Amino acid sequence: MTPNRPRALVLVSGTSTEVGKTWWSAAMARTLRSQGRSVAARKPAQSFDPDDATTDAAVLGAATGEDEATVCAPHRSYEVSMAPPMAAAALGRPGFSITDLMTELTWPADVDVGFVESAGGPRSPLADDGDTIALATALAPDLVVLVADAGLGTINAVRLAHDAFGTLAPVVVALNRYDDSLTLHRANRGWLEATSGLSVVTDPNALANRIVEPGVASFR
Repeated sequence: MTPNRPRALVLVSGTSTEVGKTWWSAAMARTLRSQGRSVAARKPAQSFDPDDATTDAAVLGAATGEDEATVCAPHRSYEVSMAPPMAAAALGRPGFSITDLMTELTWPADVDVGFVESAGGPRSPLADDGDTIALATALAPDLVVLVADAGLGTINAVRLAHDAFGTLAPVVVALNRYDDSLTLHRANRGWLEATSGLSVVTDPNALANRIVEPGVASFR
């Protein structure tokens, strides 16, 4: 990775696929940009259904003002709905390592907040030799945002995913599609906070503000 490390480096992971990682990343980036902050997003590798109208990298690029090819290098974009290294193999393309992804991860100078969005959950394959935990170990982010569904089954999913990160970085749980009028959602949030002792947020705008004021150190 280049020396131009963002002032705050945030890794966005999820408890699984399709839980809202890209939505949260884009929402936080838009909030920060609206405040005059400089932001950037990177998707080290992505896979997608070729029938999808847009990719995660395109959504992130629209939120940060970057080109899709800057967010995710075209040779790390795989048009098969599998984990990226599996998609590469299915397409007959070269394999790659966590070191390869880290080498390709570059940033412009003077970025206030940089978002790195992983694929799938913490233990989903991200390269031939590693997963999001391996990436986090190499990346040393200032904060991990763990996106989860707010409904049934989220307590188990969050606790397992949270434990996978161990002490690599502070982890904040982002409950996606949270509805405070729903008893289950309120109960899940309360259990995660009071019983499991986790930091839980439900608003990407509020989380974006916490990242910069008073800063990611507040999560430690």
